[in-house]
Amino acid sequence: MDATKWHRRVLSVLFIVYLILLFYFLFFSEGFGRTQFGEEYRYNLTLFKEITRFIRYRHLLGFKAVFINIAGNVIAFMPLGFFLPTLHPKKRNGIVVMIHCFFLSLLVEVTQLAFRLGCFDVDDLFLNTLGGLLGYLTYFIIKTIRNGKDNQ
Repeated sequence: MDATKWHRRVLSVLFIVYLILLFYFLFFSEGFGRTQFGEEYRYNLTLFKEITRFIRYRHLLGFKAVFINIAGNVIAFMPLGFFLPTLHPKKRNGIVVMIHCFFLSLLVEVTQLAFRLGCFDVDDLFLNTLGGLLGYLTYFIIKTIRNGKDNQ
């Protein structure tokens, strides 16, 4: 097996592991904002409402809660933005990656709404899509550096 095929298989396995972990943390892991059985279900349809609330009350909520809610949503989708163009040549456009990240995030939020897991939050859609774009940017920078070295 040549290095390119081996590299692609390793990335494919890592992508599958990432998706399994993402699924677990979004739907089953305790401590990540899951609504407990019997609690009133909440949702947010106002962009930046929860982000603003977390920043405004960061001293009361604590670093961990603020980090998980804001940075955690961004970080969680960065690998998706990196893996999509790496593994799928037709998805090497930033707009295409952004659309895929948005719709996966929307699927997650609608699933949370339907099954009352966590809460539906448009801020999460924004933060997850931003994370996907940052992952794509990472891919693009690495690709540009590698192409520059290949041309020297």
